[in-house]
Amino acid sequence: MRCALGRFSVGVAFLLVSVSQLALAQPPRTVFLDDWTWTELRDAIQAGTTTIIIPIGGTEQSGPYIALGKHNARVKALSQRIAQALGQTLVAPVIAYVPEGSYAPPTSHMRFPGTITVPDGAFEQTLESAAYSFKVHGFKTIVFLGDHGGYQRDIRLVVNRLNKAWAGSGVRAFVPPEYYDTSSAGYAQILRKQGVPADEIGTHAGLADTSLLLAVAPQMVRLDRLRNSAKPGPADGVYGGDPRRASIALGQLGVDAIVSRTVDALKKDMAGR
Repeated sequence: MRCALGRFSVGVAFLLVSVSQLALAQPPRTVFLDDWTWTELRDAIQAGTTTIIIPIGGTEQSGPYIALGKHNARVKALSQRIAQALGQTLVAPVIAYVPEGSYAPPTSHMRFPGTITVPDGAFEQTLESAAYSFKVHGFKTIVFLGDHGGYQRDIRLVVNRLNKAWAGSGVRAFVPPEYYDTSSAGYAQILRKQGVPADEIGTHAGLADTSLLLAVAPQMVRLDRLRNSAKPGPADGVYGGDPRRASIALGQLGVDAIVSRTVDALKKDMAGR
């Protein structure tokens, strides 16, 4: 009896070790590049994972009730969903240092503590260098997703330069306009159809901005303080809106639209490359 139990215990232990080793041998169940080892990445690229998203955020003020990393958290969460929907797609680390105005003297969001700015040239060079790095490693499709309106032109310039330099190489860069267009004007239209007054939607840190963040990173919104505040305005860093009635439900409408429209546009662009 003891021998049988001993053999059973050894068998169970062997099975557990084998299952554990098998689990460790699997590639990570994440689309985020910085969670992979270089050998896992090499094997994934060879197996057909050749699309990479470069998410671009920004570190800037968004009023008294939204954390400075709004754009970084939002673009990471949306990029994750877009990558999962596309399949065989990974997401690079978020680029958090972007043009935000001058610092001598301070202009735009640089007038508020915590905002970080870099020159347009340095920003564009960073994007190009990241793209060339991924090309070297075997990625064939490089997608830039910019969550902030101030640098959209910079991204387009970079994509045009890359595609000109890479002509005939089989590697392409994309910046789908649907991503930012949907998060701004497209989302505002969705909110108006929901009966949200236009003067609440806003362009920066208003109801739209706040709702989108609530849907992906609610811990970054000081909701209790916001609900009990007076209407914030430009002096507080809130432009053209009123965030006090922002909600996760309204934000989810925007998230779903941004993801679906961006995925559809990328699939179409990639099929016609």
